[in-house]
Amino acid sequence: MYKELSFEEKYNAIGKKESIYEGVFITAVTTTGIFCRPSCRAKKPKAENVIFFSNPQKAIQNGFRPCKVCKPMDLEGEEPDYIKDIIHELQENPYLRIKDFDLRQRGIEPGQIRRWFKKYHNITFHSYQRMLRINKAYNQIKGGNSVTNTAFGLGYESLSGFNEGCKGIFGKSPKSIIEKNVINIFRFTTKLGPMFACATKKGLCLLEFTDRRMLETEFQDLCKRLNAVILPGKNRFLDLVQIQVLEYFEGKRKDFTIPLHMPGTDFQQSVWKVLLQIPYGETWSYKKQAIKMNKPKAVRAVATANGYNRIAFIVPCHRVIGSNGDLTGYGGGLGRKKWLLQLESKNSGKAIQEEIRFEVP
Repeated sequence: MYKELSFEEKYNAIGKKESIYEGVFITAVTTTGIFCRPSCRAKKPKAENVIFFSNPQKAIQNGFRPCKVCKPMDLEGEEPDYIKDIIHELQENPYLRIKDFDLRQRGIEPGQIRRWFKKYHNITFHSYQRMLRINKAYNQIKGGNSVTNTAFGLGYESLSGFNEGCKGIFGKSPKSIIEKNVINIFRFTTKLGPMFACATKKGLCLLEFTDRRMLETEFQDLCKRLNAVILPGKNRFLDLVQIQVLEYFEGKRKDFTIPLHMPGTDFQQSVWKVLLQIPYGETWSYKKQAIKMNKPKAVRAVATANGYNRIAFIVPCHRVIGSNGDLTGYGGGLGRKKWLLQLESKNSGKAIQEEIRFEVP
């Protein structure tokens, strides 16, 4: 069975204030009667005043109340309802332009929504709207519509303004943007923290927690390999991944049915193909994975290729562990890796026999 995190490991984790432990445990403080996320910004309590619980519900059952700073009853990084509504409205109607006046008419302070988009998307709210319109323009021009009709149909007041918008995103004039591809991106929240999903017309090409350290590198690599730019926009695979990820986290789904688009070297693709063969609820060593590929001496190269996997838990690199049983090498954080393995072990009906040792880096 899986070995639980020790008290010391959990206590050290809350000192780091990192979101990679989101959903793994809850910190309750006996002197205040409050429970928090592992990443809470509040002052670190003394060890003798701390009790750890596996989830918020157990903390409440033991008489603790949620922290008002980190709000542990909410999904981390979840959009407020007013932002959910606006994003949905813009996705459905990219012709729409919501200005500061319109926000105030809705009772929304413009500075508030600007700060949210800057924090969670690293762009301004108006840039987000502009990118949605450019994505719509790309699809129309690629579908055969003229540049002029596209520009004025999307509400641009001049062709020069439309040209500047296209060059700013694609680096090309509107007539040349069809040479490029588009990767659509969407941010959504899960019980283990917020995630980015990216998809092309062929399938899902990225699914990562937003705090993954290599995320910017992965975005750049995808754009280079696919000759593409990343833009918000409608994509059926992005709708599908949200549904299936929720079902997976609830223990209701063991197999994903989303088409995948995974550009990489031939060796990387062969490694990822073997990852997809690891059954739900099981773990393999890197050595076993290499043997399955008929490359028993390529253990280190296999481990490196696993690290370049961009599609978390759908392409299940979390099911690969060290030969000595250590949980090692997971870009989403070892706490999440342990949580995912426990979820699958619990719902597979075939508990893994070997003891898994968990080490906080």
